[in-house]
Amino acid sequence: MPRLDHIRAKLNAKLTPTRIRVVDDSGRHIGHAGARPGGETHFIVEIASPAFAGLSRVARQRLVYGILAEEFAAGLHALALTTLTPEEDAQRPV
Repeated sequence: MPRLDHIRAKLNAKLTPTRIRVVDDSGRHIGHAGARPGGETHFIVEIASPAFAGLSRVARQRLVYGILAEEFAAGLHALALTTLTPEEDAQRPV
């Protein structure tokens, strides 16, 4: 299973998001630290979850990084994260 699917499945299972978007951005990081020839090292994750309510931006990101610890141990190098509550997500411009 591609890493993108692992990331999505783990975040869905732990955070029950109202919206999730996961994009493999590895192609834009060729030659950068952590990049690998096969890709699957750099991802963009946008996620809205009730689990983020009351948490600071840093705490939300730490929560996501903790859920994906095994992926980082297996070669995931970087995430560009947007972590919102469903209410914050609803207020974002389209």
